[in-house]
Amino acid sequence: MKAIVTLFFALFITATALGNTNEIKVETTIAPVRLEINILKNNTPVNQVARLYLDKNSRVKKSLKFITKKNKAKMA
Repeated sequence: MKAIVTLFFALFITATALGNTNEIKVETTIAPVRLEINILKNNTPVNQVARLYLDKNSRVKKSLKFITKKNKAKMA
C-alpha cells in the first residue's frame, strides 16, 4: 500500500511539473562590436646577460638556503 501511494505521489509531482512549463519569449537586439587593437613595438636592443644554471630550481634552492649566526659551528 505504501509503495502504491509513493508511486502515485511521484507521478502526481512529475505531471504538475511538466504541466507548468510556460515559455517566455524575450526580444533580443544585436549590437555591432568594434575591435581595435594597437600593438606598439619597441626596437631598442636589450643588453642583458642570461645566466645558465645546471639545476633548473637553483633560484628557489638559493633563496631557501639561508644562513643565520646560530647555524655556524662554534669552537669549544
